Amino acid sequence: MSWTLSFWCNRAEAEALPDLADLLPLDEPPTLNAEEPDPAKPDDWLVTAYFADAPEPATVTMITGLFASARDVRVAELAEQDWTTLSQRGLEPVRAGRFIVHTADHADAVRSGDWPLRIEAGLAFGTGQHATTHGCLKALVRLGKARRFGNIADIGTGTGVLAMAALKANRTARVIANDIDPIAIAVTDANLVMNKFAAGLCAGRIATAVAPGLSAPALTARAPYDLVLANILAPPLIALARDLSAVIAPGGVLVMAGLLRHQQRAVANAYRRHALVPAFALDRQSEWPCLILRRK
Repeated sequence: MSWTLSFWCNRAEAEALPDLADLLPLDEPPTLNAEEPDPAKPDDWLVTAYFADAPEPATVTMITGLFASARDVRVAELAEQDWTTLSQRGLEPVRAGRFIVHTADHADAVRSGDWPLRIEAGLAFGTGQHATTHGCLKALVRLGKARRFGNIADIGTGTGVLAMAALKANRTARVIANDIDPIAIAVTDANLVMNKFAAGLCAGRIATAVAPGLSAPALTARAPYDLVLANILAPPLIALARDLSAVIAPGGVLVMAGLLRHQQRAVANAYRRHALVPAFALDRQSEWPCLILRRK
């Protein structure tokens, strides 16, 4: 569950958004984001801080104290949604380039030359049918036309579908997939076996880890990555901006999904502060766009 601290301030203070890690004595400083205002109110900017846990009152006071014009201060818990149910609506085969994601009932849809991934409906997010996963698959297709990747991380892997797809497209890569949910990692491990992928730490294999964000030593030890996939939700993507950006190699690519169209500016802005810039646009006008960023 994620939490937000939000408040309104004037334009000058919003545009001079501070880096909380340099100013506040917090072990895990939140990520700040400023949203551009309604054109009718050009001096009213909304600032939001994203937390993994409920912020202490003293933390709220410290952050808002950095903005002399802060007003309408609110702390709110972000409700969870049934993303598993969303991901499993309509389990017809889904194609993206050579990728085809299918269930056992549609194995006959696989054609010669396809890269098949069998994913059954279950307890974890990521059957390939939801637009977020499909968008990431399309991003892998487009990226694969330009380069190959050797060190890949799939953050919040769900069923492991993106980790497996990344290795299909980059057969000699080292891949690691993590999730905060141990059930998801159990599902991923089972899907690796079902799809005949080898588990392990070396090239051409997929390692798995139960860990929130990038906190597992197994993840930090393998950094920096030249490709990171993160199909999560907008608030945790913003909250992870510093950590995710730090593990991406120069010239490396970050593929993000799980955000709605109206959230893509806020997510992109959070990463721009850490030297990640848009690489190309993909499904920008869809309800569930996919952001592809690269480190300068």
